[in-house]
Amino acid sequence: MRTRLLLPSLLLLGSLSLTAACSSGSSGTSDSTAAGARPGSSSGTLPVRAVDPSKIKGLRIVNNSSENSSCPFATSYPDVPGAEAMTAAMKKYVEQRLATFRSTCGDSSGAGDVGELNISHQFLVASGNVLGVRLTSQDHTGAGGGITRTYWYDGQAGAYRTALGLVADGSRDAFIAALKKQLQGRDGTDAETVDEAFADRSELASLLDDMTFTADGGLRVTFGRGQVGAAAAGSYVVTLSRATVTPWLSAFGKRAQRQTIRPSGSLDLGAAATPTPAVPTHTASGDDDTDCEKVMCVALTFDDGPAAPETATLLTYLAQYKARATFFTVGQNVAAHPDLVRAEARAGNEVGNHSWSHPDLTKLTSEQVAYQLNRTSAAIKAATGKAPTLFRPPYGAVNSTVRHATTLSPVLWTLDTEDWKYPDAAKVAQSVIGKVKRNDVVLMHDIHATSVAAVPEILRTLSARGYHFVTVSHLRATM
Repeated sequence: MRTRLLLPSLLLLGSLSLTAACSSGSSGTSDSTAAGARPGSSSGTLPVRAVDPSKIKGLRIVNNSSENSSCPFATSYPDVPGAEAMTAAMKKYVEQRLATFRSTCGDSSGAGDVGELNISHQFLVASGNVLGVRLTSQDHTGAGGGITRTYWYDGQAGAYRTALGLVADGSRDAFIAALKKQLQGRDGTDAETVDEAFADRSELASLLDDMTFTADGGLRVTFGRGQVGAAAAGSYVVTLSRATVTPWLSAFGKRAQRQTIRPSGSLDLGAAATPTPAVPTHTASGDDDTDCEKVMCVALTFDDGPAAPETATLLTYLAQYKARATFFTVGQNVAAHPDLVRAEARAGNEVGNHSWSHPDLTKLTSEQVAYQLNRTSAAIKAATGKAPTLFRPPYGAVNSTVRHATTLSPVLWTLDTEDWKYPDAAKVAQSVIGKVKRNDVVLMHDIHATSVAAVPEILRTLSARGYHFVTVSHLRATM
């Protein structure tokens, strides 16, 4: 963890849609590359229809992160009731990528930047009996680069499908011929290279592992760096029109195409009824009148959420002690659980911005930083009616490029619980109780059940000592 033991006065410094790369380009950037950074636009771009994940009943986002300075990572993937086989496939992939990253970033030489692993998710289709998800993996060690994969679930058959399952077995030759024709002649490719890429039919599922439908029913296929051309040329994107590709689709592929063009509404994968965790209804009574010049204050801050059910449990604990906190939320989680973000604000807590998918912002361009933060602010405003004024840069990483890309004020911390490292509620509680000082800004994470379980002891003990729990903005205003 990067040390942030700074004085509070120094510490507390002052509806976008994704677009798909078009088939006319020689190479392109997929929707979520650069850890969710906004892709470059180009003429003829075909959009992927937006999906509202908050409509998926029983949805849980599986988050994991580490702020270890030698191996920082943040991963997420969705767990949808009824699609357990698909969830297992995504889990396996994430764990494999994480294991590879850890073996690379743990290089004991200590030379250079250790990099960062970021795996984010995007819903492609979630209606009727069809579910589609893309995972985007960015490995900033330079060992893995950007990788995108799509996962599909067929609720009618109760089966997980690979991307290649969108195409009928008997149509694959024609489908492959069309792809090869589109690829040949592009910068960095030649006939021999393209033919070689498709030569081993047993590896087709791995080669064609990122396919999704555009809003008008075309099929977009993304090839990763070095798969069909020179690695230096980056990824290649081919989009086949609806008229061209429809005859080649499998029965499942045609249903996925129809649900993309005209979503039927709710998602039904045949899962047993899944009870939705109750959302707290606590309401704060008026503005906080705590005077931190006269009493001891502390600002508890919680990163990476909201998470179900952890954040709901945390809100109940805070309300029991009339404590207010600041939640630095991740945009893709806000999109999945806007009800929890509304509950945070309704209870008098502050909602801040923690980027859309938790990348190290200092590794992005100014445009990408703005996209990460603006998209998250838009999601927060849609949920609460109020745009945030504060942001916490993931990993505490901030530089002049990041600061100049936003009008939000950066917030770091003075007391780090390292709760991501210790899944032990008693240890997390003691890391606050044993070290806290007046006007501290405490870093915790509400995606960890053990961190949430530590909060009652923290509130009980510090309240008895005379501490008041306020938001970061309130602490700043009254110091």
